[in-house]
Amino acid sequence: MAKVKIWVGADHAGFKLKQDLIKKFPQFEWQDQGTFNEESVDYPDFAAKVCEALKPELANANTFGLLICGSGQGMVMKANRYPWIRAALCWNEELARLSRAHNNANVLCLAARHVDQAQNEKILETFMSSPFEGGRHQRRVEKL
Repeated sequence: MAKVKIWVGADHAGFKLKQDLIKKFPQFEWQDQGTFNEESVDYPDFAAKVCEALKPELANANTFGLLICGSGQGMVMKANRYPWIRAALCWNEELARLSRAHNNANVLCLAARHVDQAQNEKILETFMSSPFEGGRHQRRVEKL
């Protein structure tokens, strides 16, 4: 089976969590789009980098995006402006499971300042291990 590729981007608030997740999950092929330190940056720039990089990659079912900022809200708002992106802001495992199973989300957005690292790790694991159910959900996703 092909290795799962994750295109990841974070602003300054998400930098540490991004680095920690890359180290914690070496089984994924990480494509780090920055930021590369904790100096203040604008989150939309990094959401754009990840979303643009994902466009030609999404034909591969083993490719996803991960965006991290303080609340996750800014990243999800920017990401969902791209028609090929279905980004989900997940603050718990159940939302991560449902965003994949029912919405076929291809980008996970995490909140570095409001959800602790251990919980964010569980959210990422759940998101990555939850398949899209298809069926009645496919019809709904096509309407997005």
